Amino acid sequence: MLTMRSGVDMLKQGFPKVIKNLPEADIQFKGVRGWIAQGESHQIVFFEIEPLGEVSEHSHDSPQWGVVVEGKMELTIDNKTKIYEKGDEYFVPAHAKHSAKFLSKFRSLDFFGEKMRYTPKDR
Repeated sequence: MLTMRSGVDMLKQGFPKVIKNLPEADIQFKGVRGWIAQGESHQIVFFEIEPLGEVSEHSHDSPQWGVVVEGKMELTIDNKTKIYEKGDEYFVPAHAKHSAKFLSKFRSLDFFGEKMRYTPKDR
């Protein structure tokens, strides 16, 4: 029988198998993994990120919304920097320049308002 405590402990080790059985995103940054829940016009990506330094400034053609599941991130959106931790939400408008530093092991759930922000890895 799975107790609540063991379920919480399991989640601290990463996303459960039901998430990791989703298609894995083809991400070119070392230490970054993501699993895609594909919608008709959007993606939801479950990210696991090692404390690897900085993801350089970039932008997307569609908005991004996310919530921190675990860890700490410094996120800069249009030259405004804020620290995000477990439970915090963030929103990146379409075309907004943004970058991130991951200050610890980090997990998040991110919504992208475009169908193919990430492509699945070949299995």
